Amino acid sequence: MKLSFQKSSLLNGINIVLKAVPSKTTMPILECILIDAGGEEIKLTANDMELGIETKVEGTILEHGKIALDAKLFSEIIRKLSNEDSLVTIESDDRFNTVISCENSVFRIQGKDGEEFSYLPEIERNQYICLSQFTLKELIRQTLFSISVNDSNKMMTGELFEVNGNTLRVVSLDGHRLSIRKVVLKDTYENTKVIVPGKTLSEISKILTGDNEKEVLIFFGANHILFEFDDTIVVSRLIEGEYFRVDQMLSNDYTTKVSVNKKEFLDCIERASILIRENDKKPIIFTIEDSKMSLKLNSSFGTMNAEILIHKTGQDLMIGFNPKFLSDALRVIDDEEVTLYMMNAKSPCFIKDEEETYIYLILPVNFNAATV
Repeated sequence: MKLSFQKSSLLNGINIVLKAVPSKTTMPILECILIDAGGEEIKLTANDMELGIETKVEGTILEHGKIALDAKLFSEIIRKLSNEDSLVTIESDDRFNTVISCENSVFRIQGKDGEEFSYLPEIERNQYICLSQFTLKELIRQTLFSISVNDSNKMMTGELFEVNGNTLRVVSLDGHRLSIRKVVLKDTYENTKVIVPGKTLSEISKILTGDNEKEVLIFFGANHILFEFDDTIVVSRLIEGEYFRVDQMLSNDYTTKVSVNKKEFLDCIERASILIRENDKKPIIFTIEDSKMSLKLNSSFGTMNAEILIHKTGQDLMIGFNPKFLSDALRVIDDEEVTLYMMNAKSPCFIKDEEETYIYLILPVNFNAATV
């Protein structure tokens, strides 16, 4: 095999597929990136058996072939080569001895047989949806923060992708909060529900350009999901099982409704968070009355008090929250004003818009009113 590339194109391809190289594995071949120039195009592939990524790289095929190169070593070599416009040549023989040359630098490394590499699973392309890269990137940004990082409940480490006609609903939860985003698709599709691992969505979000003009095709298989965009394919195993009954957690009942400027509200919470350290579970206490909301936080480092103007309908209320859960939700909302719906000090708070294109449910924190 003999190939030549512009350094910037090759490095971009390597950076895309590196996201699917496992950090630990009992199969050494999976620690490699496959360079496949067996056909008319050059493809780079990495696969950790849960997540696989394949991308096409622009280059010249001087001799066809395929080789698997150690991902860490290969990426470091290409990264350290001189300027971005340099021409990189990769040549390997029948014993997988590989020479990487660029200007005055020549590296000789040992590759592995590309035929031993685990290819991405085949996905039937019957059931799919189409949306813009911008929309998918936003959907992930606005929900991924509320998945669980703890593996004790596998369902909570993924997100529900639910297609219903021309609507896609994405849901995540971690036991303390729930995030829902809904978008209307351009076409009507077959109804489906799948649970996509959070790790997959996180890596896809890093690769997506976020271009509103470019589309992503999402194909749903029995056990896998496939994302196809630009010159890249991402295949991920799905999380098996029945997702939580989200609709039972939602309610339109409230006794207190508060509308507040999002930036002022978020700034206030983030100022209060300065006094909290990682293991500190101190809540931020809201006292809602008339046209103002008082915020108070007591921690071992000090106290903070603030007031912001609000528009309130319904009853006065005193309620406490984990400030991180509130600020995480507010950061991803693009509206200038947000509306909170609350029932009492022990019931969930809902932050949502009128069309319910987004819904954030946050459980309150118990506190002793006498100490406030």
